[in-house]
Amino acid sequence: MRTTVTSFLRDLSLPAISAGFIAVIVGYTSSVAIIFQAAAVSGASAEQVNSWIGALGIGMGLSTIVLSLYYKAPILTAWSTPGAALLATSTASLSLSQLTAAFMFSAMLIIIAGLSGWFEKIMDRIPISLASAMLAGILFNFGMNVFVSMQTELMLAIAMFVTYLLIKLIVPRYAVIAALIAGIVVAWLNGFAFKSVSLAVTHPVFVSPDFTLASLLGIGVPLFVVTMTAQNIPGIATLRAAGYQTPVSPVITATGVITLLLAPFGCFALNMAAITAAICMGENAGEDPERRYTASVAAGIFYLILGIFGATVGAFLASVPNELILTIASLALFSTIAGSLATALATVEQREPALITFLMTASGVSLFGIGAAFWGLLFGGFALLISTLRKPET
Repeated sequence: MRTTVTSFLRDLSLPAISAGFIAVIVGYTSSVAIIFQAAAVSGASAEQVNSWIGALGIGMGLSTIVLSLYYKAPILTAWSTPGAALLATSTASLSLSQLTAAFMFSAMLIIIAGLSGWFEKIMDRIPISLASAMLAGILFNFGMNVFVSMQTELMLAIAMFVTYLLIKLIVPRYAVIAALIAGIVVAWLNGFAFKSVSLAVTHPVFVSPDFTLASLLGIGVPLFVVTMTAQNIPGIATLRAAGYQTPVSPVITATGVITLLLAPFGCFALNMAAITAAICMGENAGEDPERRYTASVAAGIFYLILGIFGATVGAFLASVPNELILTIASLALFSTIAGSLATALATVEQREPALITFLMTASGVSLFGIGAAFWGLLFGGFALLISTLRKPET
């Protein structure tokens, strides 16, 4: 253990810490409101809502730190955002005890998927060109946010964009950090009031499970399906597209086990991250890919801090300009999007199937309740299969 910590401290860098911090802030600001909404619809009290945020933060922190250190790879976990959306729209008739049982049942299904190895076998058959195309499609809208933000906060977005380009010419490793500082300075000069936040430790609230057929089939199974298709498939594909061949089954199993243990406190579903993970896998997290695991470990530490002080998360995030978060996420993903597109289109024979995967994923279309990333892979894979039937030219 001492050797692992020593190795981590030796490999740690300021860009890695910055990437981890940005990944966590982007992850929280992009979907924490859905968590609050899901908890509120479920009838949770203020203390129970804080417990949900705390359990999720601690679960993500522990899983991210342990997995990243063990595999020496940037493995970032996250809560299931589509799972939270499912809870926000489908739980009004269920009690918190029944929901807790559904969380635990979904976690058990995820553990089975990990231990059986079937999920890893499926992921290992996905060509790198399609995985890269899917990743580029997932990140496409995030990459445009720097320009979208110019509609509402022109000076802020322009200042961050120009700072990023200029610093990248001089010291590329610090371009994103410099852009973040520039954004904070411009927001402050424009009179944006960064609210002071008082720290309050989160107190876990235990909810005993009540297993009913309605909750297990109505929430547990759909939660498992959306977590695996909309979250874990893109998460593993992101890891593969970045060149990391980390075993899938143990990672999936670990997310299921931690979810199962923390479900009574509000941890409804943990999974592999894609968008925020990509921030920790790009050049902005460090020049050496073998040391980028430190970015996800740093993110895990920030997760733990936010989990422990979950009661203050909402107030803190409310004090951050939305355009600043959107812009910094966009800039941090530039290199990853460019690399993904280059890999996706590199092989001539697979170029059109990769394009189909990219376009379908970027469309954001949801069919039968399943997200665009899954359908992008399916349609792209089908196109690739058809292309192999084409007769060679003579």
